[in-house]
Amino acid sequence: SHVTPTRAQEFEGKNILTFEAYITLVKANHPVARQAKNQLEIGAADVHEARGAIKPKLFKNTTQQKCKGTEYYSIIESGLKIPTWFGIELQGGYDLNEGAYLNPQHVTPADGLWYGGISVSLGEGLFIDERRAELRKAQLFRKMTQMQRELMLSELIYEAGKAYWKWFESYSVMQTYEEAIEIAEERYAGVRQSSLAGEVAAIDTTEARIQVQNNRIGYNEARLEFENASEQISVFLWLEGVTPLEIAKGTIPAYQEATGVPIDEQFLVETEALIEQHPELRRSEFKVDQLEIDRRWSREQLKPELNLKYNVLTESIDEVPTAEYSMNNYNFGLEFEMPLFLRKERGKVKLANLKVADARLDLENYRANLKYKARAALNEWKTSNEQLEIYRQTVENTRRLLEGERRMFMAGESSLFMVNSRQMSYINAQNKLFEYLSKNRIARLKTFYRFGLIGE
Repeated sequence: SHVTPTRAQEFEGKNILTFEAYITLVKANHPVARQAKNQLEIGAADVHEARGAIKPKLFKNTTQQKCKGTEYYSIIESGLKIPTWFGIELQGGYDLNEGAYLNPQHVTPADGLWYGGISVSLGEGLFIDERRAELRKAQLFRKMTQMQRELMLSELIYEAGKAYWKWFESYSVMQTYEEAIEIAEERYAGVRQSSLAGEVAAIDTTEARIQVQNNRIGYNEARLEFENASEQISVFLWLEGVTPLEIAKGTIPAYQEATGVPIDEQFLVETEALIEQHPELRRSEFKVDQLEIDRRWSREQLKPELNLKYNVLTESIDEVPTAEYSMNNYNFGLEFEMPLFLRKERGKVKLANLKVADARLDLENYRANLKYKARAALNEWKTSNEQLEIYRQTVENTRRLLEGERRMFMAGESSLFMVNSRQMSYINAQNKLFEYLSKNRIARLKTFYRFGLIGE
């Protein structure tokens, strides 16, 4: 049912751009495809930044005062703090304090004082604190950026694919009219010759000429559609994401190789499971998980602050007398604090509960809408393929009627009007076939898009 190009040399298949090659170019070079790739790096950078809050820290503090040749005091504190994922902070250091007026609580041995121990929150912050909450949210955000990448690529391929198959349809229609013009011109020449010989009425030449003109009008309209569709195709063609390209003159779609695609049964059998894996749905689930972390942290703040610090003390680490590591040599600290009314904390918990509930409602709404849109796309795919098969038969039947009418006309048993009528029916059927072929391929793309799959 496809037509071989015979006219308009500038549109002959010098450069055939297949759908697969076109999509490969779009994926590789389109700015949106590159932005989609950047999403992964954004997510990784966010996690890296959050991990920075849980990092070892070296410190050194020096405070000195001298006056009139007297050293009032010199306080030198240095050490290392290592926060952990479990909320316990390991710490160790060295203090060397001296001076004539040194506060007794700062007095250290002449060689300084080494210490090592832990600091832990036994109340608020025991199971989760702000640093751990931010890191967990960042890890979820990285997963959200992966879903965002898939959504961006899926939409890009859908829009680019639609442009290709509209381009394909307009070119195919143009080719149909090309063939029709050639046949009509040959018929007009034959009828005109017969009219001059007195074998047919002169009015038949007018009928034949009108048919040529009608086909040329159809061709010009199809050519305009093709040229505009070519411009649309160029929108998706880029060089390394920075330089827009124009489709080369003479480039055509691989229209002779295009076929319809029957519906993939996997989508019908696994509709529910595929929907649950939809990037939009999963991104919403990760958003709920982030809010759950906020809620957990807000509940944690209802607890009193109870911070414990314990350090073992020793004067020397070069010589290791056992007595120096006695548990009786220690530095101990305990902090306790709790607001009396907890108005701020209870307000945070209430707000966090409302945000989680609202996000869950959005999630269910997304799920319902995704199911509807996915099933609608499947219906379009199935129906377009059925229509396509019907029109294949219609094209074949109208072709047979046209050939039969031509034979009858040559035998003098039919009129030129009937031949032209059959010709128009055949042209319309061919164009309708191309339309449904385009719809079928677009419906397939739409199904992948509605299921959140990258597809081609």
